[in-house]
Amino acid sequence: MLALIRTALNKTNNINRSTYLWNAINAGLSAALCPVILMVMNRTNGVYDAGVFSIAFAVAALMLFVGQYGLRRYQSSDIHEKYSFPEYHGMRFLTCGAMLIASAAYCFYGVFMRDYTLDKFLVILLICLLKEVQAYADVIHGHMQQKGRLDVAAKASAVRFLAELVSCCVALIITHNLLIASAVCLLTSVAVLLLTTVNAARDYCGSLRPSLSRWACRQLLIDGFPLFASLFLNMYISNAPKYAIDQYLNDEVQAYFNYIFMPAFAIQLIAYFIFNPILTTYARLWLSEKQEDLKKLRSLMRRQCVVLLGLTALAVLVALTIGIPVLSFLFGVDLKGYRNDLCLLMVGGGLMAYGVFFNYVITIIREQKYLLISYGLTFLAAKALAGFFVVHYGITGAVILYTVLMGVLAVMLAIVTVWKVRAHRAEIEKGAE
Repeated sequence: MLALIRTALNKTNNINRSTYLWNAINAGLSAALCPVILMVMNRTNGVYDAGVFSIAFAVAALMLFVGQYGLRRYQSSDIHEKYSFPEYHGMRFLTCGAMLIASAAYCFYGVFMRDYTLDKFLVILLICLLKEVQAYADVIHGHMQQKGRLDVAAKASAVRFLAELVSCCVALIITHNLLIASAVCLLTSVAVLLLTTVNAARDYCGSLRPSLSRWACRQLLIDGFPLFASLFLNMYISNAPKYAIDQYLNDEVQAYFNYIFMPAFAIQLIAYFIFNPILTTYARLWLSEKQEDLKKLRSLMRRQCVVLLGLTALAVLVALTIGIPVLSFLFGVDLKGYRNDLCLLMVGGGLMAYGVFFNYVITIIREQKYLLISYGLTFLAAKALAGFFVVHYGITGAVILYTVLMGVLAVMLAIVTVWKVRAHRAEIEKGAE
């Protein structure tokens, strides 16, 4: 059985076509996971549980970046293999341990400082553990991408997301119990991880025995810290409105905000997966030190920016026309009056996608320190403004806050990207003289 699964994961007639196809499927399933579960939950359990699940998913998404430590992009673009897979693997054990501690700490903070019920405590902890599975799988998938088989990683990840989605929805329909559904989803995810990702790893990773080399761990901590900090802060910034609602308002308001926020969150998830395949290509072009390769890289970057602009315009158009009726139907609630908020969120989602793209480029050119500065400044703005906007303007304030933060971040990262690419072009031209 295990051999048949490996054969199915590896089978392809065209690796490049398979990579883009399965990466798109993976992105779609990842983006659909939370909204589809919310659709089912709203009908089986009601708005309150939907609000609890929404904040649980937001917290877990934040904790995921502790587990990944921002190293997927670094690992995937490490084409000269500065660090071996056992070293990346060993580092992932450490960061997943830190993720577990941070998740538990947040849950206890919620109990003592925000009056979380026991059920809410356990649901958040279980969803964080669900993301822990994703954090671990990520290091194996990163090595597959290094070896030119991102398609295998995308297949394994897509199967796991689909299994999580189906198992959680079926459990909700049968039990009407969010806690039981979360536990079933977690157990299913672990089982599929072992059958797909861990099973396929033997074809690419050799031994799964991690290396805890003191030198490698220390260097990876240093090299990865700006990436981790920027991604962690980015997720906090993206979810700052949700955390403010959780602190100042209630779970019902949280649910309604998440209903209209889902399309923007889907853009965010899809952006991460769409940009994954470009990492190795962009890294090779950047490191070649040839004028024609840098010119090709700049052309690809401009093309990507145009594509993002078109997708953002399309998202706003959909939000303006059929967005609210579709969301109202899907979630089974009346969302009339939120059309302007939804359109503004689509603009914010597009700006966020630009931020993600420039983040990838800055990572590839190894200028991570500027990520830390940009995200740090935006984080401070989020902390200073979140409470004011949410308390005084409710959901509309949360929408404005999100869009403004995404815009500020995208502009800062764009400035850094253009500056560094131009500087690199000047160095190459000078060396060619």
